[in-house]
Amino acid sequence: MFSSKSYLEKKTGPYGIGRFSYLQSLVNEYQNTDDIEAKKQIMANLANFAYDPINYEHFKTLNILDLFLDGLEESDEELVEFAVGGVCNASAEKENRKHIIDNGGVKLVIGCLSRYSEDTVLSAVATLMYLVTKESRAEITCLPVVECMLRLSLSKNVRLKNLATVFLEDYCDNTVIQEARMMQKNNGYVPTT
Repeated sequence: MFSSKSYLEKKTGPYGIGRFSYLQSLVNEYQNTDDIEAKKQIMANLANFAYDPINYEHFKTLNILDLFLDGLEESDEELVEFAVGGVCNASAEKENRKHIIDNGGVKLVIGCLSRYSEDTVLSAVATLMYLVTKESRAEITCLPVVECMLRLSLSKNVRLKNLATVFLEDYCDNTVIQEARMMQKNNGYVPTT
């Protein structure tokens, strides 16, 4: 649910903790704890706040997008899953998208395509779709990514299959798709349906 400032003020009351203070306390706790379970819970909470555009100014002030991007390089699968979910949730907004692209986010999200968790891969595919701009299209629709999407389009997971198919149909040049298919064939990859 998207919130308005008046709704948030009404909900927290004159003496309640404000949204900025709450987000700041989450960021501080994340940065000051070594407890991986606490980090995962905080990252999941921050990712949920990334749905609502009213939080984006706070995200910029608190560098939460950078926290998400750093989370994409973590070794813990769940932490990465929540981080890429946060990037995905925030990436539909133009300024957030630019920040993610300008700070190496495309490469980091592409790296999530090879993660074990299907939810991480789903979020990565959706994020890449949001991140496609005139400037980022070539990096996002490069041959290795297209080849990966071809494999994902044959997944038994219907959500992955459908999302990868949409990616191929809506964002990729037919020439690159054919080149990726040829590369698969030359490498002995036999698609199974």
